[in-house]
Amino acid sequence: MITFLSALVILLLAYFIYGKFIERVFGVDDSRPTPAYAQEDDVDYIPMDTKKVYLIQFLNIAGLGPIFGPILGALYGPAAFYWIVIGAIFAGGVHDYMSGMMSVRTEGKSIAEITGDYLGEPARYLMLFVSVILLLFVGVVFIVGPAGLLANLSFTNDGHGIFEGTIFGDTTIWITIIFIYYFISTIVPIDKIIGKIYPFFGAVLMFMAFGVAGAMIYHGLAIPEITDASSFTHPNGIPIWPALFFTISCGAISGFHATQSPLMARTIKKESLGRKVFYGAMITEAVIAMIWASVGMAFFPNGIDGLSDILTKGGPGLVVNSVAVGYLGVIGGITAILGVIVAPITSGDTAFRSIRLTISDRFDIHQDKIKNRLLIAVPIFVIAFLITEIGFATIWMYFSFSNQLLATITLWTATAFLYQHGRNFWVTALPGLFMSASVVGYVLMAKEFPFEFTQEVGFIAGALTALAIFVYLIIISRKGSKV
Repeated sequence: MITFLSALVILLLAYFIYGKFIERVFGVDDSRPTPAYAQEDDVDYIPMDTKKVYLIQFLNIAGLGPIFGPILGALYGPAAFYWIVIGAIFAGGVHDYMSGMMSVRTEGKSIAEITGDYLGEPARYLMLFVSVILLLFVGVVFIVGPAGLLANLSFTNDGHGIFEGTIFGDTTIWITIIFIYYFISTIVPIDKIIGKIYPFFGAVLMFMAFGVAGAMIYHGLAIPEITDASSFTHPNGIPIWPALFFTISCGAISGFHATQSPLMARTIKKESLGRKVFYGAMITEAVIAMIWASVGMAFFPNGIDGLSDILTKGGPGLVVNSVAVGYLGVIGGITAILGVIVAPITSGDTAFRSIRLTISDRFDIHQDKIKNRLLIAVPIFVIAFLITEIGFATIWMYFSFSNQLLATITLWTATAFLYQHGRNFWVTALPGLFMSASVVGYVLMAKEFPFEFTQEVGFIAGALTALAIFVYLIIISRKGSKV
């Protein structure tokens, strides 16, 4: 329990200390009008209350990531705690803050456009491709996932769903309903649906997480401590590097967040609010991730081995159901499970909205008229429907890689931004080096790629990649050349 509570304190302090440092590195200037005012169009560019913007950003980036990812990451033991805390403070928080604030400084541009401006045209189109594919994957996963949870919704552990025997026990019905909601949410002004219902959804999600945390503390669960080195092993022998850093993404660093931050960059009223909205939402997500990683390690008999057995039987969804009902009772369990369903839905709708805005930015299609929004949205949803036929497992497998690849490119974009503006670029370059090495290692070792080299080969290749980039950064920093 000491490790868990200490981690929460460290995350909170990081928001006030390291978050403030990153804010100074960026150089906020409240005298500059934000895109919410400079490009106001009453559709996507709208000044909004900061509390609402923070909650929307939090829900946009949350999804299933800070719940399912840490539950799966808990199989690695306390190593998951290290990654969540260090990753969120020095990588994820910086990544989210920079992607949001770079958009604020560039008229609310999407991350693909910003990448092209600072890393060149090839990088622009690579980022455009990766971000659109990733957003499609996220949108589809967050249709299929919640639909399955709703169709099999149960508030007991006997396996019987409340919709069993009705039309709502059919996943296809829920897929259709969620599709319709996503389409409407994608094309209407951001303050009409998202701005009105997200604060309530945010309260539900936070109740779920903090209710579980309170129950965990009350019952005195024996959460593994970081001093227990014998726990740093996966039951199936999967190596920590690079697998853990792709398993837990949204709780530490996630490229998906870079596609969401520009949405809120178009709504904040002044630059100094960026730390609360972008860095703060990431720290909040890390707290949620810490809670679920801790519960995963300690709730079930036999600890991590017990977690592994439950995951084999029913995946992370069964873990959430068991914990929510077991800790919070029927009413609390209902609220908690609904929170798990709401979280991905509130990321799925903004994923499709982000695709619309990314494409409109690239092809300069103004979105103030409904026909222009439909021109982009309709083909997107036709493609998304076709992707649902691929299958959840296959989509999720490639989502993990594309997600962290996008995060890596975003960090290098931020490095170029800071360097070209005479700022301390090492705050983004150092996590960029680590993520670059991890991406290379993952490509060489993961089963979804044709190589499947040994961990030693992946480690050496990743280390050499990071070393080469590091040397280049040293050279350009001394010469004063452009990145």
